[in-house]
Amino acid sequence: MILFFAGLILYGVILNLREVTLQEAMSEKGIPKLNDVRLVVDRKNYRIELYSEKVLIKTYKAVFGKNSGTLKTSATDNVTPIGEYKICAIDTVSKYHKFLHLNYPNERDAAEAFKQKYIFEDELNAILLSAKNKECPPKETSLGSDVGIHGIGKYNVIFKNLPFTFNWTNGSIAVSNENIDELYSVIKVGAPVKITY
Repeated sequence: MILFFAGLILYGVILNLREVTLQEAMSEKGIPKLNDVRLVVDRKNYRIELYSEKVLIKTYKAVFGKNSGTLKTSATDNVTPIGEYKICAIDTVSKYHKFLHLNYPNERDAAEAFKQKYIFEDELNAILLSAKNKECPPKETSLGSDVGIHGIGKYNVIFKNLPFTFNWTNGSIAVSNENIDELYSVIKVGAPVKITY
């Protein structure tokens, strides 16, 4: 069993050797500087696409929440939300190496959740107020929060080298520590992130 697992990791290492760095990708496209950086998260194909204006610069392998559902309705459902978000904060001391927080739940999520009776009026108002103030949503809502794009943390060597997809997060989007470092170097608070399925 140990030999099988070691073989899987070794195979994953070989596959990852072909990955180009962000600088190499920019050089290949003749782009010296990134402008209007945005991310498109493709849940169906397990990837994050990094764009500069309308040009696709690089694609990153990503994994998502343990629950493959398409509608996030609670803090504990482990679903990665679908919709249009923004980076609302950046944490460099996360247990997941680095963490780019999304403004989930946003106004649209809150309005729909209130309509469906997943949240009450006080939670709706708290989410709307944080959105108005351009802050991250409150952590105490029934929909949850603390959803974002992050690294793997201390198990990076194992998880980044798995040659298959293994969704393990609470609803966030995970990439390797090296890839979150690249994203951190070009993503600013306010950058748009579209999550599709």
